[in-house]
Amino acid sequence: MRSAHFISFGLFFHVSAALYRQWIPDTNFNNVTNWDKGRIPCKNDRVQFPKDKRFMVFVQSPLDLMEMYMPLDGEFILSHGAGFAASDGQSEPGCERGEDITFKDPDQYKWYDPKYWHTALSMSDLENEKYQFTIDEESVPCQCDDIIFRPETSFRVDLDSDIQNINVKTITIMNWKFASSEEFTEYKCSNTGKLQFHGNGSLTVTNTKCEDKSGCECGNSGNHRRICSNLQQESGSHCPELVCTNPLKPQGHCCKICGAIIYLEYGLKFDLESYRAQLIHSFLGLKKYKGVKMSMTKVYKKLSSKQTIPNDAVPRIQIMLIDNETESATGTLAAALAYEIMEDITSRGDILGITNAELKESTKGEGEEGGNISAGEITGIVAGVFITALLIGSLIFLIISGRIRAKIPSALISFRKYDHFDTEETIDTFSNPMFDSSLNLSPDSYGLYSGENAITVIATRDASNFVTPYYVHASGEKDC
Repeated sequence: MRSAHFISFGLFFHVSAALYRQWIPDTNFNNVTNWDKGRIPCKNDRVQFPKDKRFMVFVQSPLDLMEMYMPLDGEFILSHGAGFAASDGQSEPGCERGEDITFKDPDQYKWYDPKYWHTALSMSDLENEKYQFTIDEESVPCQCDDIIFRPETSFRVDLDSDIQNINVKTITIMNWKFASSEEFTEYKCSNTGKLQFHGNGSLTVTNTKCEDKSGCECGNSGNHRRICSNLQQESGSHCPELVCTNPLKPQGHCCKICGAIIYLEYGLKFDLESYRAQLIHSFLGLKKYKGVKMSMTKVYKKLSSKQTIPNDAVPRIQIMLIDNETESATGTLAAALAYEIMEDITSRGDILGITNAELKESTKGEGEEGGNISAGEITGIVAGVFITALLIGSLIFLIISGRIRAKIPSALISFRKYDHFDTEETIDTFSNPMFDSSLNLSPDSYGLYSGENAITVIATRDASNFVTPYYVHASGEKDC
């Protein structure tokens, strides 16, 4: 059969369980990476913000400055005790002469750039920096995910997208959680919201969670080219050099890998998150597999060019295994783990709700020794399963080379020749013009600055909003 050789004739759609996504970059004044000199300004510096850029800048501490040239459109959010003062001109160690120091372009940070997101299974995992490894398409927010922008930070994110709507479950900004479209739209259309979000994409909060225990559609297939292009911009070529002879191309990933891919078919009992937790506990938690990284996602294979999932499309779970963070290792450790997972599925796949499993693995570079599972070892695995199956009454096996396929519950294992394929498309003078210490809140303080425990940052006695005198907000923005 043509499908047995994994020949593809169209697009693939990807789904995953809901995750927590944390935005990494910020536009904080005290962040050294935001300045062209790689340090924060000192008292004799001349601070410059590009006047043609729109800024929101969070200031965490009091600062003495010689001069500061403000943007025409922006906000300075002052934390408790923070503020600006004119420098007394006296020398300071390391800052005797002073320099021109410029704030970097805040428009460089893009929503669909995987390197700007942390992904975790829970808020606790985010706090403990236990991040998930995912395929590239799911390294940016999916439509059922909860989005978190860190408290006490300012940010600006480019929403440019190849699809009109960007849907997420919830968005949390400065500890204020938006869980309805109306609430977030009102905030997004405020002056503060316009400084934080820009671009042609329409960001919508749906408060819709994934109800399918085997996973829900991610919604990023339409931005696959954009995601891969954003990854490529940093180094010119984001894909690592590979040492295996037959690298694999996971669906939804930008680069080929050395490692292994397992495709699962499943029944009503299958639970994606439960099975992920079991694999982490039973296999990835072992010392010998410490260097292996795993991604699990549901994929839909479609045969037409339409952007919808056909009713007769059959979903499968894709388990991607690689040896290390660079994806450039031989993949032999990942392949060894894949074989153990296959053996486990063969013995108790019916209990897990798995009805069929198929393994693909890359091979080592020529001239290298050790690490790969040999043909003799494969034969041994098959023979062992064959003898066991004979004792319980039935087994049929077929050996050709390169693949292992386990059928549950009949324990059919076959080896077939791996056909190299590529299913993905080619990636083509300091002043203080306004300083109001009154307690009256601006209408633009909606949401973000509400609530007893929220950080009050607009025109209060403890934390003040430093607003430049000119606002040149574009009219006719989406949903505003």
